[in-house]
Amino acid sequence: MSTHTVLGEQPTHAVQPVGGTALIRRLSVLDRFLPVWILVAMGAGLALGRQIHGFSHALDSAQVTTGVSAPIFVGLLAMMYPVLAKVRYGHLDSVRSDKRLLVTSLVLNWVVGPAVMFGLAWALLPDQPAYRTGLIVVGLARCIAMVLIWNDLACGDREAAAVLVALNSVFQILAFAGLGWFYLVELPHLLGLHSSGLHVSVGLIAESVAIFLGIPLVAGFLTRAIGERTKGRTWYEERLLPRIGPVALYGLLFTIVVLFGLQGREITGHPLDVVRIAAPLLCYFAIMWTGAFALGKAIGLPYERTTTVAFTAAGNNFELAIAVAIGTFGATSGEALAGVVGPLIEVPVLVALVYVSLWARRRFFGIDASTTTEGA
Repeated sequence: MSTHTVLGEQPTHAVQPVGGTALIRRLSVLDRFLPVWILVAMGAGLALGRQIHGFSHALDSAQVTTGVSAPIFVGLLAMMYPVLAKVRYGHLDSVRSDKRLLVTSLVLNWVVGPAVMFGLAWALLPDQPAYRTGLIVVGLARCIAMVLIWNDLACGDREAAAVLVALNSVFQILAFAGLGWFYLVELPHLLGLHSSGLHVSVGLIAESVAIFLGIPLVAGFLTRAIGERTKGRTWYEERLLPRIGPVALYGLLFTIVVLFGLQGREITGHPLDVVRIAAPLLCYFAIMWTGAFALGKAIGLPYERTTTVAFTAAGNNFELAIAVAIGTFGATSGEALAGVVGPLIEVPVLVALVYVSLWARRRFFGIDASTTTEGA
């Protein structure tokens, strides 16, 4: 599956048969070995952060918001902008009218997801309150960024992803602080467990959403509106989008290098702790993605929306989780380390789930892997 057939827009929704060998020949080197480049980017970031004195400090010296550096913002903007420029905003009404999709996604994200992470954190880290708290914060921060990339690579519904991400953003502003109090203070008290509290301002959450979703969303919307008005839709989708599409993948790789460069010493300096934090995260991603995908299939959603629900349910807003952990507990805290380990595990796992999703598309939905669909 070519990431350019997904990230580089096709002009129509027609399914186009492509032979397996011909499809392989059409892939760029970046497309063919994307998982390899992601692992290389992770390793490069860790090595740079570990070996070059002052590297992480230099990256972190300019911050866009609490705990999130300017280089990460640049990488996220480059990663999200092309995807949001491809959204056909005029088609969003069909998504908003799909109550099965919206209700399923909201329940999975704001009821099931936090509860699953709470249970896993307490079950697997009963003696590590700091790491446990950090993971619960990760579970509360629903995905608004990288999910757009994973959804595009897995041929999900781009318009549905835009709507669900917008809903998650609104709910994060309204519910994050309250859910943090419930899962870190009230529920442990009701269950007779001891846990530390979470004090986070709604302003910090709103700032994170506005920066990491609002800016690329406005930029993508204006690009499509201006491009179609001045040059027409055919030019926009056949000429412009294929040129800006690969920028998303370069932005992803750059973001990964910066993320792991910032935390290279912390991650490599606590290998056993990283393993312990990784265990509940691995369980979480497997449970949420598999459960959401199975539920979408069971209630009759098409593949494109089923996979969108699965990735929005499994992904987390690590930018917000790290910012909250650092702002509340400090940059060197165990809670912050748990937040940092989040993308360390999430990136390779969700890349693997992209391939699982494409296999499931053929196995359970009867869509041949040798075809490409624009709307996917």
